Amino acid sequence: MSKEYEGLARNIVQYVGGKENVNDVYHCQTRLRFKLADEEKADQEKLEALDGVSKVMIAGGVYQVIIGTHVKYVCEEVQKIVGPKKETKGSDEKKEKKSIPGVIIDFIAGSLQPIIPALSGAGMVKALLAVLVAFELVNPDTSQTYYILNFFADAVFYYLPILIAFTEAKKLDCNPVLAAAVAGIMLHPSWGALVAEGASVHLFGFIPLTLVTYTTTVIPIILVILAQSFVEKWLDRWIPNAVKLVFLPMFTFLIMGTLGLAVLGPIGSVLGDYLGMFFTFLSTNASWAPAVLVGGLLPLMVMFGLHNGVAPLGVMQMADLGYDSIFGPGCVCSNIAQGTASLIVALRTKEEKMRQLAISGGITALMGITEPTLYGVTLPKRYPLIGAMIGGACGGLYAGITQTHRFATGSSGLPAVVLYIGDNTMRYFYNIIIALIITVIVTAVVTYLLSLKFEKTPAVKKSAEQGTAATGVEITDSGAEHAPELSEKPSVEPGAVMSPMKGNVIELKEVGDGVFSEGILGDGCGIQPEEGYVYAPFNGQVIQVADTGHAIGLLSEGGVEVLIHVGLDTVSLNGEGFEPVVKEGDQVTAGQKILNFDLEKIGEKYPTVTSVIITNTPDYKEIRLVKTGKTEAGEKILQTEKEE
Repeated sequence: MSKEYEGLARNIVQYVGGKENVNDVYHCQTRLRFKLADEEKADQEKLEALDGVSKVMIAGGVYQVIIGTHVKYVCEEVQKIVGPKKETKGSDEKKEKKSIPGVIIDFIAGSLQPIIPALSGAGMVKALLAVLVAFELVNPDTSQTYYILNFFADAVFYYLPILIAFTEAKKLDCNPVLAAAVAGIMLHPSWGALVAEGASVHLFGFIPLTLVTYTTTVIPIILVILAQSFVEKWLDRWIPNAVKLVFLPMFTFLIMGTLGLAVLGPIGSVLGDYLGMFFTFLSTNASWAPAVLVGGLLPLMVMFGLHNGVAPLGVMQMADLGYDSIFGPGCVCSNIAQGTASLIVALRTKEEKMRQLAISGGITALMGITEPTLYGVTLPKRYPLIGAMIGGACGGLYAGITQTHRFATGSSGLPAVVLYIGDNTMRYFYNIIIALIITVIVTAVVTYLLSLKFEKTPAVKKSAEQGTAATGVEITDSGAEHAPELSEKPSVEPGAVMSPMKGNVIELKEVGDGVFSEGILGDGCGIQPEEGYVYAPFNGQVIQVADTGHAIGLLSEGGVEVLIHVGLDTVSLNGEGFEPVVKEGDQVTAGQKILNFDLEKIGEKYPTVTSVIITNTPDYKEIRLVKTGKTEAGEKILQTEKEE
């Protein structure tokens, strides 16, 4: 459908100063929103003269072109012309400055996370071998199959410095092939022979080289490639382009090979030894601590990005000791806890949309992907997050006390239990199963008990004292997030539009946005809401729901098109505070709830006055505002009349 608006889109782009002048473009329910490099280059007069453009406004640093309810299709064509969003200097969307810990976490995570698939694959081969040995299908002392499959898995760990060098170089924007080659220098069999011989080694006769083996290590190569990123850039500046292809790699090898074997490698080895001592200390004296902390606090770590700093410790431990007890056991307990809590919400909630989200999010969390349920269910509702954190900590405590550890990295959901098979024993596998059973039971019980307090069903009853015959709504729990449907569905006259909310009706000209108050989109009225609920103003169909949830378009059975736009400029909230309970194409009846919104939260940032606009106003001879002032949801506020 957007093709119909291709010509309009080309003209709009031309009159806003061309695509080079557009840093970003998006849309709300009725208008295109441009972020322009230079607003002076835009021709407002020519834009407003275009057939299809109602008005141009500039507000909050955003250049707004008013189109109407078909703006989505115009925007699609504009985006095709403009291309992807441009980075701009000095814009409001400056890159976030990271703290030093944030930079370190980002660097380590970016260097180690790409190699996790290789580590996972190697670990799974190790797990397979453990199963074969446990069921006496192979003999580790005599079987050639065991011998060969074992070095299949060991190869990844043996050459781990090369893998890290490659990924780290990409992170630091230096040559990854040169970095891998430098790592190869430190792993060369000839160097291994010198280390095995044990005699002192000097380069050029005067530079002593410390005899250290670098296979399976992590920290030495991290230090070496970090230094190489500076050396390589320095060489790139000083070596002439004509000979750079030859001399830059040569000097890189000479400098980094020397630094790596003489200085940085030995320093990294010492640091690695201390890290290994730390892991050994934890496993001996406080094996419970990492699993408890990760199991209980992982959702908070994910919210703040701190898990990216903890997960690499598990990788380092695996490289050093052959297993991970720092991150893996607690992580799988936490994920299973979130999945369980989400499914309890699905069992207890009365909201159909929330139930569907909780079911799908719960299943994905059990498979190891928790973001959908974390941000869609457990965090918004809070009580299931508490239940999940308690359950995850309890499961982690058992895993920690029993010194359970995994032998490969990878998924941290139910499929991950096979990663706990290793060391030619099934003990760790049985322990993680028990830990997860504890997690599920504790999480389910705690979450269910909390739901009895926080998952209340709003009561509906008639209130004769208040004369609310049109609504009959009373919310018994003032903290309830959702309102019920109107207990008595309003009777809708032909051509009438009922009030979609409780509040104070004002004339359209009093709405503080020229697009609405000047009738550019159509006639109607404004409502200052008193509650955060929107109801269908007639029987009909939902024809539009804004991606950000702040506006809904409906079509009545009699042909009246209505746009309900909550607040002014609320598209900028990007959906925060809005929860539509219908979707495009749904049939609705008068008084049926179609939208929940957080009145208080939205009101802190933007005016909450709601515009009720009849967008097909030209189809009618007259549109009358039949009520102003106090109104209940379901009372008639607008009446349309067609030509006879």
